[in-house]
Amino acid sequence: MTIVLIACLLYLAAAALLIAQVRREPPGRGRGWLLPAIVAVLLHGSAHVLAWRHTGSTDLHMFAALSLVGLGMAALTTVVGASGRMAALGVVVFPLAAIVLAAYQGYGHTDGAPLDWRLQLHAWFALLGYATLAVAALFAVMLWLQERALRRREFHRWLRAMPPLVELESLLFRTITVGFVLLAATLLTGALFVEDMFAQHLVHKTVLSVMSWLAFGALLLGRWRYGWRGAMAVRWTLVAMGLLVLAFFGSKFVVELVLHRTP
Repeated sequence: MTIVLIACLLYLAAAALLIAQVRREPPGRGRGWLLPAIVAVLLHGSAHVLAWRHTGSTDLHMFAALSLVGLGMAALTTVVGASGRMAALGVVVFPLAAIVLAAYQGYGHTDGAPLDWRLQLHAWFALLGYATLAVAALFAVMLWLQERALRRREFHRWLRAMPPLVELESLLFRTITVGFVLLAATLLTGALFVEDMFAQHLVHKTVLSVMSWLAFGALLLGRWRYGWRGAMAVRWTLVAMGLLVLAFFGSKFVVELVLHRTP
């Protein structure tokens, strides 16, 4: 509990420091937020490791999965922000990571069925893919907000804290490419290692995940072949991410919290 509380407070402290940077005139680019963010990520991960050691199994119920995805998003935001690009993303991601970690702690740890290395590999590909593509979705929202502000000639302070439009768009597509590869690995390992999708209520999850993967693939193809960008890229990204959220967390919500079944 102490580890979780400290991690949540450090996440909020990192977000507060980033907000203070954005509100400066001109917006600051210091790295005072970096140390609390790094420590928060390490403590967040430690909370899961300690829980797994206590239960003797890998806990991947809905709130645990949400917390792990939040951990992945926070870690990716910290790495990207440390390089001087898109640190402002932490204003959204760090409080979100604190919320899902607190929800995980509040819900309690579940003794899940032991997973062999193949299913664990599949699960980690999935969690990393979801975290990466979730960050890409946030990039897409920021891209849309930035384009909208520029069209309206609204030069807000937060706008000057963000990288140039072209750089943000390039970062969006690089992130989507990484997430697309991780999602492909998730689908491949699932096809190879999951024995009975019907018994494990995974058919709808697989169908929606494949649809999301195809949507992200179509976006990358459109970018390469037709130069898709701007509003087109934002729409495809958010639709594909919406399908992925339904595939994983939508199905987990119904199966675990509504039907009270073990996935």
